[in-house]
Amino acid sequence: MSEAVSSPPTHPDTRTNGPSDTRTVSRVAVASLIGTTVEYYDFAVYGTAAALVLGPAFFPSGSATVQTLAAFLTFAAAFLARPVGVVLFGTIGDRLGRKRALVVSLLLMGVATVGVGLLPTYETAGLLAPVLLVALRLLQGVSMGGEWGGAVLLAAEHAPPGRRAMFASIPQVGPLLGFLLSSAVILPTLSIAGRDGFAAGAWRVPFLLSALLIVIGLWVRTRVTESPVFAERGRTAGAAPRFPLGTLLKEHPRRLVLGIGAGIGGSSVYYLTVVYSLSYGPKALGIPQSTMLTAASVGAVAAAATTVPAARLADRVGRRPVILAGAIGCVLWALPMFGSLNTRNGLVITGAFTVGLTLFTLMFAPIAAFLPELFPARLRYTGASATFILANTLGGGFAPLVATWLNSHWASPLALGAYAGGLCLVSLACVLALPETRDGEFEL
Repeated sequence: MSEAVSSPPTHPDTRTNGPSDTRTVSRVAVASLIGTTVEYYDFAVYGTAAALVLGPAFFPSGSATVQTLAAFLTFAAAFLARPVGVVLFGTIGDRLGRKRALVVSLLLMGVATVGVGLLPTYETAGLLAPVLLVALRLLQGVSMGGEWGGAVLLAAEHAPPGRRAMFASIPQVGPLLGFLLSSAVILPTLSIAGRDGFAAGAWRVPFLLSALLIVIGLWVRTRVTESPVFAERGRTAGAAPRFPLGTLLKEHPRRLVLGIGAGIGGSSVYYLTVVYSLSYGPKALGIPQSTMLTAASVGAVAAAATTVPAARLADRVGRRPVILAGAIGCVLWALPMFGSLNTRNGLVITGAFTVGLTLFTLMFAPIAAFLPELFPARLRYTGASATFILANTLGGGFAPLVATWLNSHWASPLALGAYAGGLCLVSLACVLALPETRDGEFEL
């Protein structure tokens, strides 16, 4: 079984794998960023709504814990559907083009998210309401399965020499901007409608506003050019296998498994911070909802601001040193970060989350180039998507469920720190087992 991508050149990026037209490269970077921002806005809106109101609205029960678990189960359901998106959009992206896969994935996400905003609640439609909710969440998951790989590839394969990690990291700002954008919509809506008004129906507003964002995202994405790497080597169906995932499993199983492990720790830190804590802080510790949203938002701003600088550093010193530094930092900081919730002090929590999400960025930013560079062009969309999405599913999708279970047995936020720190140790070990990819041949 082959594990080599190809013979490395004598210097990283010595061959030009992107157009020299700066305007074209910039347009592609903006298109990739807008797309991931919109997709993750939709996902963040659902995560926040699940933490606040979706349990009582769609899963009536006498137990608040049962309601929260049910809402987070639908959150996890979308992650379970992501592998379907990997297969579907990986095949489209490797055989028919990166751009085509990205346009379809964004459209699918828009239909699903607006649909959630239009759903009847359990009180109105009975069991049909949660069934429809789960169905739309599955559609969101399928869409997300194809989004990340295509966005980072479109940016990376257009990138000028020596700046691949930097351009690949630009779509990585999207999840953070998506969360901030969702908070910018949800916080004023909560303030205007109040907690009762939000639960009564104002929660639909952030979902319905997604329609405008989807239109903007589609307009931008349809105007960009196809990846020059795909145009050169992957335009015909024969350039990629009929079933890329099967070939990937046959030719690169070790890199696939280790790539998944490399991303699992960062995913846990992110989702425990910006999703689970929004429910856990107010319900278990009595911390005001606005305090938790503010802490997570400030941390996300810091992470967004350090994403591109961290990726530029990875272009200079290599992917592995930066990712390893982030993993070690998260292992050491996980307990203090979540332990800060015991203080119930907004400034302390905000500071702890800001440090934690900045350390997370050291893992998150370079991995956008690191994972695609593990695989050849004919399998790259599938390989990049499979590693990142499965890491996201295992480390992030189930994080709220595992955390809810942990806190039902150990009523301390330190349990969250131990969980996140343990998964970051897994990432640390996997990155150590993988080769440096900065100097690898990216075109073949």
